[in-house]
Amino acid sequence: MIEVDALNVRYGDFHAVKDLTFEVARGELYALLGTNGAGKTSTLEVVEGHRGASSGSVRVFGRSPLDRRAVRPRVGIMLQESGFSPDLTARESVRLIGGLTRRSDTAERVLGVVGLTGKAATRVAQLSGGEKRRLDFATAVWGSPELVFLDEPTTGLDIQSRDDLWAAVDRLREDGATVVLTTHYLEEAQQRADRIGLMHQGRFHREGTVPELTGTLPATIRFGLPAAAPALPLAATREADGRLLVRTHALQRDLHALLDWARAAHVHLADLEAGPTRLDDVFRAIGG
Repeated sequence: MIEVDALNVRYGDFHAVKDLTFEVARGELYALLGTNGAGKTSTLEVVEGHRGASSGSVRVFGRSPLDRRAVRPRVGIMLQESGFSPDLTARESVRLIGGLTRRSDTAERVLGVVGLTGKAATRVAQLSGGEKRRLDFATAVWGSPELVFLDEPTTGLDIQSRDDLWAAVDRLREDGATVVLTTHYLEEAQQRADRIGLMHQGRFHREGTVPELTGTLPATIRFGLPAAAPALPLAATREADGRLLVRTHALQRDLHALLDWARAAHVHLADLEAGPTRLDDVFRAIGG
């Protein structure tokens, strides 16, 4: 669906994106994540056809994204902020923007998808921030596009609205849509992305599935101990809250050893937590 080869984006002397290469397969949910200033917004602007590349090749459906007549009708885009006219109603807004896509749909259907049927006649100026985000999503999925870009889709949404939006995304994917996601909610990417491209300073820091990314760092075991406990069987460091931290690339083996030791020593492991590295741990490690 998307082929990016040696993409470079420059703004004068500033080199925002540096020789970036990646692909997005049909039906995939691909998350493009990055630190602030990593270049992900510039990358997406080129892939979406909003900006030309300084050098390199970008293809969407095998065509240049600048070929808007061929590409745009097949793409839905949810920007961080779409800039609706405050005087239009929700119904008028989706009809206006949906009509520009040259895809067929109805305002009633897409407003129903995002739970705004009851707000159809409400002016945009009177919608809450969360309702405006849902309206953004409604315009992006008008006509069930083959490829959907979601830029921070759940910002400003309450928990129920987030769940509803992701349920709508799941239905899109069941119908064969491909989704490209950017988000600061890393747990969403960890739970939903098939693959992740993690950018830093204009390049990919890492790319792969969630297990591939989290497998680059050790798993962790955290627990508290009484002051009189005997020496541990594993190397551990003490954290700010007083608990001990064990980092390991052999979680099952070392957890088994720790539990056997605690049983034999009649020691209670308070607030015991053990699990693989999370995506946010990988994100925090970028600076190092």
